Amino acid sequence: MPRIPLLDILKSYGGDVGFFAGFETIMSYGDPFSEHMAVRSDAALFDISHMGRILVEGTETIDLLDKLLPKDLKDSSDMKMVGPTAFLNDKGGFKDDVMLYRFSSDRWLIVCNAINREKIYNWLQEWASRSGYRVSIRDITTDTAMLALQGPSSPQHISMLGLGDAERLKSLEFLERLRIPLGTIDIISRSGWTGEDGFEIIASPQTALKILEKARSLGIKLAGLIARDSLRLEMGYVLYGEDIDEDVNPLEARYWVYTRGKKGCIGCEALGEIGRRGVSRVRYMFRLKKGTRLIPRKGYRVLYEGEDIGYITSGTYSPYLDRPIAMGYVKSSHALPGMSVDIEIRGRLYEAKMLDYPLIKK
Repeated sequence: MPRIPLLDILKSYGGDVGFFAGFETIMSYGDPFSEHMAVRSDAALFDISHMGRILVEGTETIDLLDKLLPKDLKDSSDMKMVGPTAFLNDKGGFKDDVMLYRFSSDRWLIVCNAINREKIYNWLQEWASRSGYRVSIRDITTDTAMLALQGPSSPQHISMLGLGDAERLKSLEFLERLRIPLGTIDIISRSGWTGEDGFEIIASPQTALKILEKARSLGIKLAGLIARDSLRLEMGYVLYGEDIDEDVNPLEARYWVYTRGKKGCIGCEALGEIGRRGVSRVRYMFRLKKGTRLIPRKGYRVLYEGEDIGYITSGTYSPYLDRPIAMGYVKSSHALPGMSVDIEIRGRLYEAKMLDYPLIKK
């Protein structure tokens, strides 16, 4: 089983090891609640090297991506990210949701979910071969490390790490080949998946280790994937394999990863038809009462006056809201934000309020 490059070092720093999306990685540093709250109030540093990183280069790169992605790329700009967007199947279901880094029209980096790395790599190779696109496709995931510094104080911390040039970046802009005393940063972007300001860094494992050591010396808190999951759920961000998959489309997920009316891309015709006929289920959030001690889990039923109206796809405890929260799907006939519903947990009903995302306002 693959492991993140800095796993042994992070273990020595107190990291609790677990398995996520086929990777051996760090789940927490003993207190995921405080890690979560550090991101909301100050900043924390995550190792997210499990995320897939696929480099596509060649004169017809943008043509290949334009065929496979439902978001219009014609207005994309060099040194800016595009996304979130998604690779779709012929029925409009999610093959994966992704972020793109555009270096130039003929050089792009795709950051995908770890669980789908091989699937997306093979999908790109299949279409490049089938249609004769002149591109090269390389999976650079295991050659690099990826860190995420997230939180309202991240700009000050990034400067103390010697990455002050990144402070001037606007949201979704990035720099490449940034040379600092700690080494060369392949990419640093102003981005993240927590709902807070932040930066994501791709570098060699050796350079990433130096950044990590410098961060610890500055007192920057380390955080694991348990906190990252509760942070994303507070914001209503989806997790592939839990909240979306190949049988879920962007309209029912209310995940606007496409450009309406785009033609000629995989899944675009299906999206148009789905939009015309409507959907039978819709994704919403659920907030339980304070004092509820049980967490809604995937597959738990959502009811109204004893009638099944939906199901949970993922849930957690929100340290910020001090209560359990969840995400799931309800019948479109019952998609009424603000309505009180019941969630069945271990044979008992617990009241929850159906709400739109995000659950916290930033």
